[in-house]
Amino acid sequence: MGTTVATAPTKGYWAIAVIALLWNLLGVVMFVVQANMTPEMLAALPPEQRQLIEGTPAWIDAAFAVAVFGGVLGALGLLLRKRWARVLFVVSMLALLVQICGSLALTPAWRVHGPAVLAMPVLLLAIAGFLVWYSRKAVARGWIA
Repeated sequence: MGTTVATAPTKGYWAIAVIALLWNLLGVVMFVVQANMTPEMLAALPPEQRQLIEGTPAWIDAAFAVAVFGGVLGALGLLLRKRWARVLFVVSMLALLVQICGSLALTPAWRVHGPAVLAMPVLLLAIAGFLVWYSRKAVARGWIA
């Protein structure tokens, strides 16, 4: 294997790293809000939404946690210029795939949202895929070591 020489990242690199961190922190907020819903908060939701949340198996919620916390750690890795950022983005994307597939297969998401249920997962997968690709590019260019 060849040796990668560290080079200074571009301004775009830093902007992407910061945006990646903010994006994934938003995911953590969403996870924390969902994980800490009180019975009163659940009761205030429309019945279909409540059924969707209550019908989600714990392992899907665990995949959600791995996806968002893995993404935060990956973004921190970019900011710290660490090679392990790429691995964490891959783990995050795999957990996201597990979460999406499980949600679509085992919850009433299709019935509640119809085909529109695919809009957010497609966006999330596109962003996760971009972060995996970008972190590989950063390794190849010597921006992270």
